[in-house]
Amino acid sequence: MPALPCSPPSDTCSLTGESEAKRQQILDGARAVFAQHGFEGASMSAIAREANVSKGTLYNYFTCKAELFEAFVEQNCREKLPTALEPIKRNQPVRETLTAIAQAIINLTTLPESLMLYRIIISEAPHFPKLTDVFWKNGPKIAIETLAEWLSAQARQGLLQVEDPVFAAELFFTM
Repeated sequence: MPALPCSPPSDTCSLTGESEAKRQQILDGARAVFAQHGFEGASMSAIAREANVSKGTLYNYFTCKAELFEAFVEQNCREKLPTALEPIKRNQPVRETLTAIAQAIINLTTLPESLMLYRIIISEAPHFPKLTDVFWKNGPKIAIETLAEWLSAQARQGLLQVEDPVFAAELFFTM
C-alpha cells in the first residue's frame, strides 16, 4: 500500500502546552478548510490563513496536507468514539446496552462533521489509501474490538450466545 506523499508524522507527544495549543489551533483551522473545500480543494496556505498561523509554523507541525488530515481524522475519532461506546460501561441489561450503542453510533455517524470526514475519506481512498487505514484503525476497528470484548463477556456470563463476537460486532455496526 502506498505511503502518504510526505514524510512520517513528527512525534507530538513531547509538545509543550503552548505547542499543543498551537497544534490544536492548526487542526481547528484545518477542520474549517476541509469542511468547506474537501481534501483536494484544501491548501496548506488556506489552512494557515484560517488557523491564523504562518505557513512556516504550519509546516513545523505538519509536513504536508495528508499528514495534517491524518491528524485531524485521528483526533476526531479519539474525541467522539468513546462517547458512542459509553453505554458499554453502564452495566445495563444487554438489550438496553445494544440499543444505546446503536443510537449513539447513529448520532455520531450523522453529525455533519462525521459525514464530511466520511465523504473526504471515500473520495480520496483511491489516491491516498493510508487515509482509509488511519480512519479504520482509529474508528471502526476500535468500535468493533470494544463491542466484541463486551459481547464475549456477556456470553461468558450466559447472557448471550455468540459464536464469533468479532463477526457479531461487525454485523451490528453494519446494520
